[in-house]
Amino acid sequence: MGRPLSMTVELARYLLPRRRWPKKGKLFPIVLMLEPLEACNLRCIGCGRVREYKDVMHLRMPVDEALRIAEKAGAPVVSVSGGEPLLHPQIADIVRGLIEQRRWVYLCTNGLLLRESLDKFRPNKRLCFVVHLDGTEKVHDHVTQRPGTYKEAISVIKEALARGFRVCTNTTIFHGSDVEDTRRLFHTLKELGVEGLMLSPGYAYEAVSEKELFLQREESIKVFRKILDPRDHLPFYDNPLFLDFLRGVRDYRRCAAWAIPTYTVLGWRKPCYLIADEHVEELAEILDPELWARYGPGRDPRCAGCMLHSGFEPASVIDVVNHPWKLVFRRRG
Repeated sequence: MGRPLSMTVELARYLLPRRRWPKKGKLFPIVLMLEPLEACNLRCIGCGRVREYKDVMHLRMPVDEALRIAEKAGAPVVSVSGGEPLLHPQIADIVRGLIEQRRWVYLCTNGLLLRESLDKFRPNKRLCFVVHLDGTEKVHDHVTQRPGTYKEAISVIKEALARGFRVCTNTTIFHGSDVEDTRRLFHTLKELGVEGLMLSPGYAYEAVSEKELFLQREESIKVFRKILDPRDHLPFYDNPLFLDFLRGVRDYRRCAAWAIPTYTVLGWRKPCYLIADEHVEELAEILDPELWARYGPGRDPRCAGCMLHSGFEPASVIDVVNHPWKLVFRRRG
């Protein structure tokens, strides 16, 4: 259980020479968020993509474009999402090409199409399926607005693991999330043998109408202190310092969303995964330090309550690279 050692080694080799770059005004990607389509087979409550990209649901990113963007970004990790990426008729070709580039690929899916898609892929240490689950059956089926999604996701996780694939899960914590239900979910996934659990607080970005669903910062901290009980010994995949940030025992005043740039069928989202004031053609616009003088908590009011992994987890990763002793002397409050 846990990410491959070779992945950790490669990430260290990539990050260590760059550890001082942000202070010098030179920004770089760590993870590329690649969205080769925005179409989805679900309409989950709280999802902004199906609204934000409603006019381009028919578009599919060509394989050569996806691979060109990954090569240009140079990030060692690529998270393939959307939309539901398994709806893309050439998704296996995109994944295969990314692996040939020696990227570490995380293919994010709701699981409904994974069973019929497994034969398109081969187990590879560089490929990990990330199945999204927001709770046990009653909760998850409510969020997805389709009965049976939880049972199918759990069933296909078992099958993928049995066939030798790496599998992680991702969970969004909403306003009013049942903490005990979330903990039951995590224990179930641990027993199944998933590689790791990823989690993040929800965020009421502009494209989402159900803003009451999402957590504000103070409520997030209270909820995550209950969920992240160290006595549970759960296999969380996130950086430990990011988990400390969620629990409110560590503060990151500046996000590093520039480290996880998002490329979609319309181009690069500017500035970040959550906010798209525009789409641009050049990654250099996202990696411009002057851009980030205008965004983030205390700069843009839309960022005030944000605690998202897409901005603050890379901030915690850079913190670890520069101050590894912080992992040893973590605050447990």
